[in-house]
Amino acid sequence: MTFEPVPSQPIWARILKIGLAIAMVALAAVSVIGVASYLGRQVGVALGPDEGTSDPVDVEPGQPVEVVITSGSSGQDIGATLAAQGVVHSALEFEVAVRNVDAAQRLQAGTYALTTLMDPGEVVAILVAGPAPAVYRVTVIEGLRVEEIFVALAETTPHEYSDFEDALLGGDVVSSLREMPPEPVLSDWEGLLFPDTYEFTRSAAPESILQRMASTMEQRANSIDWSDWKALGYTEYEGIILASLIETEVLLDDERAVVSSVIHNRLAEGMKLDIDATVLYALGTRDVTRFDRTVDSPYNTYVIAGLPPTPIASPGRASLVAAASPEVTEFFYYVLADLDGNHVFARTLDEHINNVNQARDDGVLP
Repeated sequence: MTFEPVPSQPIWARILKIGLAIAMVALAAVSVIGVASYLGRQVGVALGPDEGTSDPVDVEPGQPVEVVITSGSSGQDIGATLAAQGVVHSALEFEVAVRNVDAAQRLQAGTYALTTLMDPGEVVAILVAGPAPAVYRVTVIEGLRVEEIFVALAETTPHEYSDFEDALLGGDVVSSLREMPPEPVLSDWEGLLFPDTYEFTRSAAPESILQRMASTMEQRANSIDWSDWKALGYTEYEGIILASLIETEVLLDDERAVVSSVIHNRLAEGMKLDIDATVLYALGTRDVTRFDRTVDSPYNTYVIAGLPPTPIASPGRASLVAAASPEVTEFFYYVLADLDGNHVFARTLDEHINNVNQARDDGVLP
């Protein structure tokens, strides 16, 4: 069999064939790019704006923010929530901080009190530790003045000193133990907030906290038998004043009723009480080096006979009981005997002077 030679294609046909092949390749590339672009736009719409590059608008650092992390939220979900509320600059930097400490499975749901523009690592640590308890404890010790109570509360609650002052003086808190003047000052509330350990919810307002303390003082004071004290012509409120003197003068519980007897005896004889703590209260200090028994004040019991006009601190229950039920003694004087808080008591001024001199010799008194 013989084969006829195939005639070669003209040059123009070969050029046309190559051009068609190139056109088909280009068309395919354009189609792939178009599909990818479309899919990218669709994914972008589904995911929302790029959290890695957008910063929160008009956010000042350090502003309080309450953030709720719902159960089942992923790290990406949490990052988006934090960025949307301005807690972090972006969701991406939060996610990076989560990956850096492998905390994705340890982030806890709950309500958090955060601030704007925090360090992402700090936020991660907080979310790993979990939300703060729903309630917290506050301990107010015996013998504090109103201003000192506010300082203690401001240190252990979400509120500021001024919040408590505004609540107390604004008429939001009431007490049945005394009638308040139309425009009270802080000293009018002295001794009416009971020192104790309390539990409050995180949402408790300043007026609620103070009202709880005022109501507790009402309950404690009303639970005591004041009949003997009232038989002397005094009121329950004046009993709280007496209790505040005992609270500030006495460290040891077994001396409270004895000191109470000294005050009772001096009141019965019409003697001035000569209590140093009232002078320091009049001076607005606790610094004994500033003691001045000549200060012009109704609280100066070296000058004014009888009880001061208000309590000078918040007494605890032991001092309230001692005020209502003093020991029966013939003592009219007492002075600190040692640095452990013990006192020595005297019936006469001469005995008292000897006790004072001994305390000075022992280095107890300056």
